[in-house]
Amino acid sequence: MDLSLYIHIPFCVQKCLYCDFASTADSTVTHDEYVSAVIREMEIRSLALPEPAHAETLYIGGGTPSLLAPLLVDVLVSAARRHYSLAANAEVTLEANPGTVTGESLAGYRSAGVNRLSMGVQSLDDGMLSMLGRVHTAGQAREAVALARSAGFGNVGIDLIHGLPGQTLPGWEDTLSQAVALAPEHISAYGLSIEEGTPFHAMLRKGEIDLPDEESAVRMLEMTGELLSAAGYEHYEIANFARPGFRSRHNQCYWKRGNYIGFGAAAHSFLRRPGYGRRWENPAAMRDYCSSAESGEMPAVGEQVLTREDARAESLFLGLRLLEGVSPARIGSEFGEPLSEAFPGVLERLAADGLVEHEGSRLRLTRRGLLLANRVFAAFV
Repeated sequence: MDLSLYIHIPFCVQKCLYCDFASTADSTVTHDEYVSAVIREMEIRSLALPEPAHAETLYIGGGTPSLLAPLLVDVLVSAARRHYSLAANAEVTLEANPGTVTGESLAGYRSAGVNRLSMGVQSLDDGMLSMLGRVHTAGQAREAVALARSAGFGNVGIDLIHGLPGQTLPGWEDTLSQAVALAPEHISAYGLSIEEGTPFHAMLRKGEIDLPDEESAVRMLEMTGELLSAAGYEHYEIANFARPGFRSRHNQCYWKRGNYIGFGAAAHSFLRRPGYGRRWENPAAMRDYCSSAESGEMPAVGEQVLTREDARAESLFLGLRLLEGVSPARIGSEFGEPLSEAFPGVLERLAADGLVEHEGSRLRLTRRGLLLANRVFAAFV
């Protein structure tokens, strides 16, 4: 069974104001205790698989995984090799936040087998970073990328956020220009999403923050594509850009409905078989998660067995995130019914609205569709 592996590290220095991920700055669980539980889960899950696994990617995300000592990261990578036959040429990514890394720690991660870094830069404007609740400065972000190069990393990605409270078009353009000057192999540029339960959500309801208007938000999206494409980055997914040969192999597994197993508190998993697939997630509370792992029983919280309709819809709204789009013929063959019959009139309506188009044998989002992607995806749910 070919699959990808994800390990969730929920520790962080402080919770950012926009973050709704499973993470905490004040856990009573130690790093050693948590990693021990993750390794136990990796063993349990491997024994329950219907056939031997072969992992092509490993992604250690969070939270702030770069708070872990390199030795603990080494232990996790070694466990992936032992239990899931992690390929010798596997893409092994570690999320790292500027301000939490040193030349020594980055060299340690590299020695542990990490060959790709995803830097949580988010902005290169100190005012924006402070407003977000980040613990680093723009200068520390630039320094972190330089340290990564010195440690031998030839595959560095950075994450950025646009549509921030108080952000202007010139300000976003400046952050993009600074990001390009750092010459990362990969840039993810996400629009801010205000999630319920976050401080930003409460602040927005109280009128304490103002978001850019819709016209400005759309222009930021357009500017991102224009500037990064002109700088030689390939726009391959709605929010993701890469130098040729440096697309995220791990994330493509998600968008193409590949098999993946997530380990750690609140981690999600998906296997394409049996039937049309099965999804589950782990307990979100760190102490509950560790207790479950150590007991040898890993409950599947919120388990979902997919129907044909579920799986087909996922194939469309996940696959259409990629700029190469999807093959309607392949999806029709896989699910035993042409898309024209499964979604009568839907493709025609989306095309008439200028949101999707056919290019050869593939269906993909138009430029306008990229800006209104959620409207397209909702048509298939």
